[in-house]
Amino acid sequence: MAETIRKLRYFFSSQEFSDGVRTTLAVLVPGLGLGLLGQLTAGVTMSIGALCVSFTDTPGPPVHKRNAGLAAVALAGLMALVTGFLQPYSWLLGAVVVAVSFGFTMLLVYGNRAGAVGTAGLLVMILMLDKPLPPERVFSYAGLIVAGGLWYLALALLLNRLRPYRVAQQALGEAVLAVAEFLRLKADFYRPGTDHLDADYRRLVAQQVRVSEKQDVVRELLFKTRQLVSESTGTGRRLVLTFVDLVDLYEQVTISSYDYAALHQRFEASGVLGAVATEVDALAAELERVGFAIQGNHAYHARPTNDPLAGLEQLKARIDALEAASAGSAGAGAGSVLPLRKVLVNLRNLALRLQGIQGYFGSEAAAVAGQRTELELDRFVAHQQFTVRQLTSQLTLRSGIFRHAMRMLIASLIGFIITETLPGHHSYWVLMTITYMLKPAFSLTKQRNSQRVLGTLVGGVLGALVLWLLPNQLVLLLLMVGFMVVSFSFVRINYLVTVTFMTPFVLILFSFLGRGYVRVVQDRIFDTVLGCAIAFAVSYWLFPRWESEQLQDFLRPVLRANLRYLRTLQQALLGSPVAVLDYKLARKEVYVSSANLGAAFQRMLSEPRTKQRHPAEVHEFVVLNHILSANVAAITSALLAGETRPGVSGAGLKNLRQAQQQLQRGLARLGEPDTEEAAAAPVVAFAPDEQLGEQLEFIQKLSGDISRVTEAVVGE
Repeated sequence: MAETIRKLRYFFSSQEFSDGVRTTLAVLVPGLGLGLLGQLTAGVTMSIGALCVSFTDTPGPPVHKRNAGLAAVALAGLMALVTGFLQPYSWLLGAVVVAVSFGFTMLLVYGNRAGAVGTAGLLVMILMLDKPLPPERVFSYAGLIVAGGLWYLALALLLNRLRPYRVAQQALGEAVLAVAEFLRLKADFYRPGTDHLDADYRRLVAQQVRVSEKQDVVRELLFKTRQLVSESTGTGRRLVLTFVDLVDLYEQVTISSYDYAALHQRFEASGVLGAVATEVDALAAELERVGFAIQGNHAYHARPTNDPLAGLEQLKARIDALEAASAGSAGAGAGSVLPLRKVLVNLRNLALRLQGIQGYFGSEAAAVAGQRTELELDRFVAHQQFTVRQLTSQLTLRSGIFRHAMRMLIASLIGFIITETLPGHHSYWVLMTITYMLKPAFSLTKQRNSQRVLGTLVGGVLGALVLWLLPNQLVLLLLMVGFMVVSFSFVRINYLVTVTFMTPFVLILFSFLGRGYVRVVQDRIFDTVLGCAIAFAVSYWLFPRWESEQLQDFLRPVLRANLRYLRTLQQALLGSPVAVLDYKLARKEVYVSSANLGAAFQRMLSEPRTKQRHPAEVHEFVVLNHILSANVAAITSALLAGETRPGVSGAGLKNLRQAQQQLQRGLARLGEPDTEEAAAAPVVAFAPDEQLGEQLEFIQKLSGDISRVTEAVVGE
């Protein structure tokens, strides 16, 4: 029950729910308003324009949303004019739709938001296929489409102006909650009885992908929004500082990587690992409360009874008692609990970082306004350019976007021909299904197809029952609004839910327009299945590019990022100055490349088994990479924080250089030899550190294993 309440709280304060309500309002108001004035057809047309422009309203800086929205409005109006005047020439119109489907899909070269602009224009054309208009009405129809798009854009920009920080708060809150869930998954590694570490790592890597996605959204919002970055007082500054500290906290979570099998073998019987899991869960719960406070825009109040440091003191007492008992046992040394002390130190650092974030929302929050971050935030985000060269360079079968565009062209052609030769069926619904279902990756197409068919069947039954049992028009209108909110809210969360609730809302809408719902259900199911079948077949048979064939494109960035990470570590150990900005950029590169590899691995597992290559080895690479980056970060962050002083023995330096050479060999095997060398510097004199030597030796072994696995993945 508590878990259900927690998820409901998360959903109703989320950006997805806010977007769902806004889209519902923007789509519903023109239809209802003009419908009450006896202009229902004009209202529905405006609603179509608003719906099409809503596709471009994805999370990001307001200026990007505005520019994309204006482009979508212009393109939708143009496509409405073209479609309207070509209506009498069915096959010519079909040829234009097919050609446009290719061209608009190629806009993905400029990013997903540009691709959404193309989708808006394509959807307007598709929805007009079965709507012949006399020439004198084409301009008015296009004008209504443009008016609907401008209405949506004006509403979105007005809401953003009224609540300029709301989107950033929601995005940051979701990022905090994603890190909290990552921390909960880390607790699973300590729970008594854990004997499925591979499954735990799979869940951890999957969550790492989600954390990376959420953090990318926040970076785009905060670091590209001038008002938030340059603001010296108030909420905006607090959001920026919180995110910077959140990434540092996430690093503290990731560096807590140990030999969990050995930990359980040595300490599970003592019960201390269960206590560790409890403390990790408590930290995750408190971090989650912070995330809810940020996302819901309400005050955060720390619970005096849930002081993380107090719980850690109790854990320390248990470890001390275990150490004393071990020291008194025959053959046991005082150092036998050293791994537990490492865990304790990491948890204490994590708790302190959490308290730092909590301070931004407590009684001392006002002091945040005077703080400054020295990071050049602009360097942490990519800047999109729009050149013709970018587009023309992708016109080759080596480009995944070009392959996807060719599949879209052929699938649209097949769909149009079939629907034109089958009397009584709506080409617009088949083509719209193809447009939504066909994705660049086969795994995504397969997933979307199954969700679309199942959601249409379930939603069709639900909609038919609602229309049969509830004839009252007002009740149906209220239900339709509810279905719309749910459908639009789950677009980025769960497509199955979106389709399931979209179908009854469409059926109720058609009933208001005087269409019989039984026939609509039959047509929708048939056309949906037909469109899904075409999309699936084209995705599987035409120009397929399986994830296993692209793995090298994801392995190279990971090896490069870790090689840069190792060089940063060597630089710090040798006593050379390391800029905090350079370290954090190197850390971001590791996180992003690792998340991209993890996502590609998950997609590969969704593809046919015959198309998968070396799944066990790729999984091993992903896990080894996670452990390597965690160990490198553990040493480097301690050096930069002054917790460890610079200095390395000859043997340690040799291990570090060998680790770099092994990663270089892996890169060379992937066809990308690395010629850069770490800057030389004299070794700093220091008293030998046995623990550091062991860590560097472990890093060298991990790098060797990664090189070996890379050889296995590349080899046939």
